[in-house]
Amino acid sequence: MSDAENMFQPAQAAQKGPMVRLRSWFFTGLLVTAPVLLTIYITWLFIDIIDGQVEALMPSGLRDYIYVNAPIIGKIPGVGLLIGVIVITVIGAIAAGFLGRWLIGLGERILNRMPVVRSIYGASKQILETVLSTQSDAFREVVLVEYPRKGLWVLGFVTGATKGEVKDMMSEQTVNVFIPTTPNPTSGFLLFCPNQDIIYLDMSVEDAVKLVVSGGIVTPPYKQAKTSKRQTVKNKRKGTKAKADTKAAKTRKAAKK
Repeated sequence: MSDAENMFQPAQAAQKGPMVRLRSWFFTGLLVTAPVLLTIYITWLFIDIIDGQVEALMPSGLRDYIYVNAPIIGKIPGVGLLIGVIVITVIGAIAAGFLGRWLIGLGERILNRMPVVRSIYGASKQILETVLSTQSDAFREVVLVEYPRKGLWVLGFVTGATKGEVKDMMSEQTVNVFIPTTPNPTSGFLLFCPNQDIIYLDMSVEDAVKLVVSGGIVTPPYKQAKTSKRQTVKNKRKGTKAKADTKAAKTRKAAKK
């Protein structure tokens, strides 16, 4: 390379320097402000939707009495959300008593006589009771499942142990694993996986949801623990697999007889 070219390159770098710095500052500012503004917008939108729904259910006289108009922003946001929380809490307090249980039982008997409504009510009630139960293990463990073929892995959430007719038809112990889709984790599909074929992770459910929604762009922090859940499960999988093989062998012998 000639001396003229060597002298020309630093001049080019000096000319590009301010633009590179400005672009870097812009993207840094965007990285800082975008999550904050997006969080504020989604929160405001959620509160506005709840306020609108609660306001529509209230009588006009009570609505004008409760809602407060501020000089600049008009109606103060969050009033409908606060009223909704209070109403739900009061309903919960009433439902915990004898009269509330009797009313709930009466309402359920009426709903169970309606062909389509009883299916929707029964399914939604069972799902909410399972997810909101303090003793439930639903969506509290993150696992890796080898799917859809050997060598490919997907993230899943353990929703509980397999029970009922599905369990009786299985020759080994299995768990229910919900596999979410990207970028909408509310949709997905259900797999019945043997314990020895899944890998339990130390990752929290919140971090796993971020990883799924971002399509792998956001990687949660990870620190190698001394005795991680994954290693503990690996040690247990050997005994579980041996038991499953023994049970399968007994089943084959019984079938031959």
